[in-house]
Amino acid sequence: MSTTTIRLPEELKARIERLATSRGATVHGFMVEAIAQAATQWELSEAFHAEAERRFKKMLRTGEYLSHEDLRTYGMALARGEKPERPPDRKMEPEELARLRASARRAG
Repeated sequence: MSTTTIRLPEELKARIERLATSRGATVHGFMVEAIAQAATQWELSEAFHAEAERRFKKMLRTGEYLSHEDLRTYGMALARGEKPERPPDRKMEPEELARLRASARRAG
């Protein structure tokens, strides 16, 4: 295990000490757990954004999408414990797809 030194503002150090004590943990253990949780959250966020980007690029390429209402209906059925069929992909009209592509190019 490696050692790293960090400088903490006194107020943050006091908060960490208080929270660690209230949880029956050491300050070190508390900080290791907090850093591990933060790293996991960042990794999940990166994965989410990568998947969103992948799906958006596919939509730009194919013009296929799922409507909000279809997804809502599907999600609500899943929440009720049902096993609904996946909603069918919809296809954008060529003019709509051209506008979306132009907008995406402008956005960078």
